[in-house]
Amino acid sequence: MAGWNADTAAGPLGSGTVTLVEGSSFCISSANGDIHPEYPHGVFHEDTRILSGWNLTVNGQALEPLAAETKEPYRALFAGRVPRTDGYADSALIVERLREVGTGIVEEITVSNFSSDAAECMVVLSVESDFADLFEVKEARIRRRWDESRAAEGESLTIRGAWQDLRKAVVVSAAGAEVAPEALTYRTVVPPHGQWSATVSVVPAVDGTGPASPFVHSAAGEMSPRDRRRQEWVSKIPVLQIGNRSIERTLRRSYDDLGALRIEDPEHPDRIVVAAGAPWFMALFGRDSLWASLMAMPVDPSLALGTVQTLSDRQGSLVHPMSEEEPGKILHEVRLDVSSGLALGGKSAYYGSVDATPLFLIVLGEVGRWGFAAETMAALMPHADRALEWIREYGDRDGDGFVEYARLNDDGLINQGWKDSWDGVNFADGRMADPPIALCEVQGYVYGAYMARAWMAYDAGDDALAAELRDRAAQLKQQFNEQFWLPDRGYYAIALDREKRPVDACASNMGHCLWNGIIDQDKAPLVVERLMSPEMFSGWGVRTLASNMGAYNPASYHNGSVWPHDNAVIQAGLLRYGFVEQAQRISTALLEAAEYSEGRLPELFCGFDRKRYAAPVPYPTACSPQAWAATTPIFLVTNLMRYYPHVSVGGLWMDPVLPKSYGDLHIKNAPMAGGRITIDISGSEASIQGLPEGMVFHRGTRPWMADLVERARTRRKT
Repeated sequence: MAGWNADTAAGPLGSGTVTLVEGSSFCISSANGDIHPEYPHGVFHEDTRILSGWNLTVNGQALEPLAAETKEPYRALFAGRVPRTDGYADSALIVERLREVGTGIVEEITVSNFSSDAAECMVVLSVESDFADLFEVKEARIRRRWDESRAAEGESLTIRGAWQDLRKAVVVSAAGAEVAPEALTYRTVVPPHGQWSATVSVVPAVDGTGPASPFVHSAAGEMSPRDRRRQEWVSKIPVLQIGNRSIERTLRRSYDDLGALRIEDPEHPDRIVVAAGAPWFMALFGRDSLWASLMAMPVDPSLALGTVQTLSDRQGSLVHPMSEEEPGKILHEVRLDVSSGLALGGKSAYYGSVDATPLFLIVLGEVGRWGFAAETMAALMPHADRALEWIREYGDRDGDGFVEYARLNDDGLINQGWKDSWDGVNFADGRMADPPIALCEVQGYVYGAYMARAWMAYDAGDDALAAELRDRAAQLKQQFNEQFWLPDRGYYAIALDREKRPVDACASNMGHCLWNGIIDQDKAPLVVERLMSPEMFSGWGVRTLASNMGAYNPASYHNGSVWPHDNAVIQAGLLRYGFVEQAQRISTALLEAAEYSEGRLPELFCGFDRKRYAAPVPYPTACSPQAWAATTPIFLVTNLMRYYPHVSVGGLWMDPVLPKSYGDLHIKNAPMAGGRITIDISGSEASIQGLPEGMVFHRGTRPWMADLVERARTRRKT
């Protein structure tokens, strides 16, 4: 994720926070629906807070929260009551706020009177808009003060802001209200056992000066544009039923969240990519978007294609130390409307990621095996080769065979792997490692990248390139197992530091190395034993750092917490090396953890032991929904299905190992080679219906990319 240096951690959101998200827009509010500027609350559109204060009172009283239910990722219903002023406990006035997020928000306010007497009500909405940049809000440091003007005209209020040569505006529309510069006021008498309702919308103005873009709000009984977008998404993704209803609810929640996190490439509206997560990362991220789209392949492989195409268009072309751009490098993040003084690197795109480039190649290989058109893949090959050049020329900065990182300026990310907090890489005694740092999982990603590109080369008949990359991968694997393995500890170092010393903390990173196959077979049992030890496995998942390490803190961001996506990658690695029981244990723990948050896995939770706390302990500023957490349940179940299509070799492999507690699994409308298939699994038995012509169903374990490369090499020799 972005910006987690020593001085850029996000502030607390406040208790009972509700987050709604739709594409590049999102809303954060308190449990009663109010938005408070002293917290990182607001309505955000394209990285700008267009609404910083939104407070509802009835007869001068703020609402006492009763319930807040997220209906869809973009819609919530808040229930509250109006406190009495006469000392009695129960109130006869109940207020409901039905809020929907799109390009701004629309909110329907309903006051219900459960008394036998009519109730005079003055309903007031106070409005604030500071046009703060998302980074300012996240860090709770509003630096720019916009010159504000307010104009009330008829039933609308326009708030305009000016800062240097920038102009922004927001329009609040409230039919039936008395509109003043500071607030909207409704005066009504609610009849006995009756209701009163009003609808208000808030939208950004076009270019900050022109007329507001209308927030399309459908009539009662009709679908809103957000509902139609969701319906279009649902119509093209798999429909599933699983015996365990809790797991089914979690998977359906994953589908919904993934759908809401889809955003368009502004330059190619037909391309859909995945935003990293709400609230602070509603933008295209290299690492996050690649991981999320890879995990979501069985649901919608076009997300991965859109992601690699969009990242290709923004691939580095020059050396720019402030943004850390380099030729062939894949970016870390793109921001839509961030000032140069606040964005990482001072540009809209920041490239401070050591792993996005090899992950780009891995995901490109996955896109290839899902059977997209040959011309589509051919157009991406030059970008693949530029990424390989970056690995060799810039990634391996000292020519030792390993890819390492060190930030190019004092404002960039200190750590540039997925554990990118300032203190995320440390020795067993707690000392931080000095850059340049070569992370263990990054070497595994590079190994996987070589293998993916080697197979694409064999597939295209380029035997020379394929052989070169196969040999590079083999050399890297040997070198990795010699220099990262700690024989006296029985695990791999998390990294090599500036002096090429092994950074000897026991961390979850080595689990990623199982996933891509760089770990020697004889060392895998010891790695698995360590990952599943009481020091690493909390009962809810594998911790990022073992509890007997010097920097361990169960409530830290990267030094002892549990990350769902991290565990999903580890689970895939366990299955690759044949450790089925351990993979099932991790899967079940995470899916059980999701039950405590209404089926939604957060970005991370604290690493406290399950025996000590009966429920997962939330991490205070975790993103939710978050893309690779949303796709984790999909990845876990797909991996346990051992479901693997490879269209270019005409095969689909499946060898299910779902635990009995999951029950039978039925999936229809699953995408496959331009068609749709139906999958049924009962115990270890699997069947497929509707397989496209030319595809053969194999009951057994998938061939790994390394196996395919070796087979291709052998065939060429004979």
